[in-house]
Amino acid sequence: MESKEKEKEARYFSENLGLIGQSEPLLQVIESIKQVAPTNIIVLIMGESGTGKEMIAKAIHLLSMRKDKPLLTVNCGAIPEGILESELFGHEKGSFTGAVDRKMGYFEAANGGTLFLDEIGEMPLATQVKLLRVLEEKEFMRVGGNRILKVDVRVLAATNKDLEKAVNRQEFRKDLFYRLNAVKISVPPLRERKADIRPLVIHFAEDVCRENNIRFQGFTEDAFRTMEDYTWPGNIRELRNVVERVIILGKGEQVDQSTIMDHVVQIVEPDRNLPVIAHKTSDQAEREIIYRALLDIRVAVEEIRSLLLGNRVKHVGRSHIDFPFQTEVSRTEDLSSEEQQFTIREMERIEIEKALNRYKGNKRRAAKALGIGERTLYRKLKEYHIE
Repeated sequence: MESKEKEKEARYFSENLGLIGQSEPLLQVIESIKQVAPTNIIVLIMGESGTGKEMIAKAIHLLSMRKDKPLLTVNCGAIPEGILESELFGHEKGSFTGAVDRKMGYFEAANGGTLFLDEIGEMPLATQVKLLRVLEEKEFMRVGGNRILKVDVRVLAATNKDLEKAVNRQEFRKDLFYRLNAVKISVPPLRERKADIRPLVIHFAEDVCRENNIRFQGFTEDAFRTMEDYTWPGNIRELRNVVERVIILGKGEQVDQSTIMDHVVQIVEPDRNLPVIAHKTSDQAEREIIYRALLDIRVAVEEIRSLLLGNRVKHVGRSHIDFPFQTEVSRTEDLSSEEQQFTIREMERIEIEKALNRYKGNKRRAAKALGIGERTLYRKLKEYHIE
């Protein structure tokens, strides 16, 4: 009976509040929302970027006694430090250059309702002092004003930072942290909510098709399994972007495993100097790092040879560099470099063959795994006579 009640509850939150899924971690969040929503207590919502913290704030507001009053959102990290205080508390005419009129701040505008302070960890220390006073005394003054204003606003805050560490680094006020930390809701990352991925994908697909008038052929089971196995470092935001991309670019054709892999690989493809490759196994990641290092060595050897031979160096990263001097060296004296280059060429050929075998001849996926363009791969296949 309890299980059926939870499923019914999850459906309600999915259909009416946008919290989609039935995983145990999500059900725990829903339970917390139910407990805090009817109260006026401050809630601190913590979680990685893209996990849906703003959606949880909306759910708390819509289930509260303030649901008929405004819910206003302020992104504390997106507003410059010199402007944030004025945005929150308003200002009087002439209080600073450009203040041509009196302006109402978010606290006044949200009176009777809810104010959601997103990215609270980015708030400047000077503004934190004034915020603490509002939370404790429910009063403030506009910038440049001398009149105390009373407000009745419920505050919800969110952060993807560890505020305790920020307090230790003196980047966040301890007293404000304790005030905000009255009730904490920790939002699990998508990798801990595997059971929610399929319903989220279906929901996003329906939205995309409706908004773009697309008749979609659906996802294969392999595609769903691939999405469920992926770690989604960008969480729900990344998942939605992938679903939108594969449906729109595929013009509604059925999406299979290889299509998902192509788009996921494209998203998390790291910089050559950053060997963290989340979607690969440790063996695959290690092979790719070694391969890229070998390519870098080969480029370096070719550049040194060109320099010594007095040639113009035509490939250094993404630049073109001219050397203003020439050194005469006979090509017949360059045997060791050729031997070293041959060894690198052999290893390059081996890695290309391994990649093609691993992806059963799929050249697009092999090229992505090797960190090179598809055109470059075709040139290498011809160069090494690989069938």
